[in-house]
Amino acid sequence: MIEHISIRDFAIIENTEIDFSNGLSVITGETGSGKSIVVTAISLALGSRADSSYVRHGSEKAVVELSATVNGEEIVISREVNVSGKNLCRLNGRMVSLAELFDTCKLIADIHGQYDNQSLLDPASHLAIVDDYRAEKIDPIKNSYLNSYNAYSEKKKALNQLLSAEADNTRKLDFYRYEIKEIDEAKLVPGEYQELKDRLSLLQNGEKIYAAANRAREFLNGSYDSGGAYSLLGSALSELETISEYSKELSDSKNDLSDIYYRVEDLNSFLRDICEGLTFSPQELDDTIARIALLDGLIKKYAKANSDDPTSEILSYRDSISESLKMIENYDEEKARLTSELSEAEKGMNEKAAELTAARQVSALDLTKKIKNELVDLNFSDAELEIAFSKQEPSPNGFDAAEILISTNRGEPLKPLIKTASGGEISRIMLAIKSIASEYDNIPTLIFDEIDQGISGKTAAVVGKKLKDISKHHQVICITHLPQIAAASDTSYRIYKESDESSTYTHVDKLSDDEKIEEVARLIGGETITDAAREAARALIN
Repeated sequence: MIEHISIRDFAIIENTEIDFSNGLSVITGETGSGKSIVVTAISLALGSRADSSYVRHGSEKAVVELSATVNGEEIVISREVNVSGKNLCRLNGRMVSLAELFDTCKLIADIHGQYDNQSLLDPASHLAIVDDYRAEKIDPIKNSYLNSYNAYSEKKKALNQLLSAEADNTRKLDFYRYEIKEIDEAKLVPGEYQELKDRLSLLQNGEKIYAAANRAREFLNGSYDSGGAYSLLGSALSELETISEYSKELSDSKNDLSDIYYRVEDLNSFLRDICEGLTFSPQELDDTIARIALLDGLIKKYAKANSDDPTSEILSYRDSISESLKMIENYDEEKARLTSELSEAEKGMNEKAAELTAARQVSALDLTKKIKNELVDLNFSDAELEIAFSKQEPSPNGFDAAEILISTNRGEPLKPLIKTASGGEISRIMLAIKSIASEYDNIPTLIFDEIDQGISGKTAAVVGKKLKDISKHHQVICITHLPQIAAASDTSYRIYKESDESSTYTHVDKLSDDEKIEEVARLIGGETITDAAREAARALIN
């Protein structure tokens, strides 16, 4: 339940705090005093979207803080709305996103106002009422149906894509075959392009490479003088080996020279291989140039620019179009397979949809009886009501559309709510539905913002009694202008405005028993409260 709310610089409220109690709490006040602003502030704290217009004129930010208890756990919520539009959400002192705040707060309270009455006129909301009534039985069936619907949708999409591509298949068939033939005839080898480029460089510069490599070998092996670098390094290494045992420094120097010696030995072997393996062949040069030209043409068509291994990329593309080609060549088989799978998926979906419809119809029959009983309590003694179903195209929510039909007068045919019910009747129908919902939902607090629009007299007294009944199982907070409902309250509050030369201020006072009598009397007789109005107020309260 909601225990406390603090509102600062919100609309015309400068600074107000309200402590709420169990049972039925009623807030009254003159038109324009700001009764609905309190509900708006509560709604903001519970996760509704913020608007910079909420900030009181002349202030930098509006702050709403709310404390509540859910399942024995205390929750403290804070919302700050800045004039710039920026807003902050805190949950138990921790900064949270609006989505996280909303997910937590939907367990705290359910807010109903005149807008909800209007939404009841939209048949699109009626199926949800049926589903919510027996959610524990309907939800599992809905989930099972949704899985079947998704499977059907995927198969239908795949078949439609295949059918839409049929016109292009003949052109693509020849095109893919040509590309595969062109790539296959090239007999590509992964990595060969770079190898060919390196080989071409050697072939084009063979004479220069041979001369330089051979001269380097001669310097290493001593052809130009009595000893080459390789041989001299060997002699130096032999000398160091004879003295390396006498100190660590000499041993390290010997090891360093040994490294150099063997590296030069490896280099000498490499240069030898270069000189022995390098032969100039005009035919090989021509063949290499021709091969590279062939690959360049394929790379432009089938590989990305600056690819590290263009031949591998071309072969990968070839495998991809080969799969597409197989699908085109097997079009009839693929079409038959998808058609068969779609038929099976549709059959499964239809079975689940029929199961869902049957469960909804059972729910609707029971719900109809309960709403009719509630309507009798709410002074609809001659009302007839039915929840009518019709079939629609498959959707994630099933095949069903539902609409509440009602006749409020004996002998009149059943008609849609929008064509039959007045504003006051809609309020009572909504209250009847909420009375039933309060029996099975787990929301601890129900807030009604002038849900009593359009009713008066005896009917208003019945509505007050109904709210009182609901408050036996839920905390109920009600904004009203009717004395009959105000009289039924367990706790009463009055909201009023005061003005000075520069500003208007809204205050909320918790009323004592005597003050409650005065307020109910004011609602009965207006601002001039007579003894007769006070007596009438006491009679209503008692």
